[in-house]
Amino acid sequence: MMTGLLIALAAGLASATMFASIISGALISLVLFYLAPLPLMVAALGWGSATALIGGAIAALGLGAIFGIPYMAAFALTIALPAWWLGHLALLARPVSSDPQLANLAPALDWYPTGRILVWAAVFATVTTASAFLTLGSDAETINAALRGFVTRVMRNRASIPQGETDRAVDALVSLGPSIATIIAMMTLTLNLWLSAKITTTSGRLKRPWPDLRTTTMPRMVLAALLAAILLCFAGGLLAMLAQITTAALLMAYAATGFAVLHTVTQTFSGRSFVIGAAYAGTLLIGWPLLGMIGLGLADAIFGIRQAYWTRHGPPPMPTT
Repeated sequence: MMTGLLIALAAGLASATMFASIISGALISLVLFYLAPLPLMVAALGWGSATALIGGAIAALGLGAIFGIPYMAAFALTIALPAWWLGHLALLARPVSSDPQLANLAPALDWYPTGRILVWAAVFATVTTASAFLTLGSDAETINAALRGFVTRVMRNRASIPQGETDRAVDALVSLGPSIATIIAMMTLTLNLWLSAKITTTSGRLKRPWPDLRTTTMPRMVLAALLAAILLCFAGGLLAMLAQITTAALLMAYAATGFAVLHTVTQTFSGRSFVIGAAYAGTLLIGWPLLGMIGLGLADAIFGIRQAYWTRHGPPPMPTT
């Protein structure tokens, strides 16, 4: 019990410090800010979700006492809550068989699907991004005006750029701002969860087997939700902005399944490492390959690319319990 409390305290303090470092304005603080969920997720996966919950509560209260209620609320909503809940879901499992005669044996476990965890990450990315934008105003015009003022100030501090090009760049950034913020939030959550799982696996603390990420699939209802969100993007006003945020989050989830498809269908390629490495590097450095991964994920959801591959080449090996 005492060990768990100490781990919770350490994880909470580390996460709160990383979150608060953004106040310094240093470049490294931006990296620390985005990695703030990591200590709590490590605590959740290695010592249980209750440990992360306690650590998150300690961190939120500490930030509230030092910096005020807004910081406490922001930390609780964007860092502590997602870290606790995603860690809880990652450890959620049920026995494959309900036979009572097998109760005393080590049963095979059906772990919470990674695709559903991606859906929850998309939900958190949507909620946190929407909440951040709603602090700027209660309607689309006010929010866009606040964004435009901020982006304009940033652009003016850059090297001299012709006024026409500056205006076009500001317009593009304002219109894409909600999507860009959502993509960053989604990438942050999924990267932190993956890193925390790797850390706990390396230390031998991960309380579940490593999942076969090639089998990650999205629930079918998510495709319908994505279509509805895309249609609402044309509604205009605040509803369209919220729909844009939701669309970006769900498309990022499908991009993750697109990488799973790539890992699957390239298994027999002689240059597999180069292809996969180029896809990841291109996504990080120039961004455009992400569109291909989104398309691949959507195509798999509609046409069953991986299922057809496994039918021809055999199913992937079952993960060990």
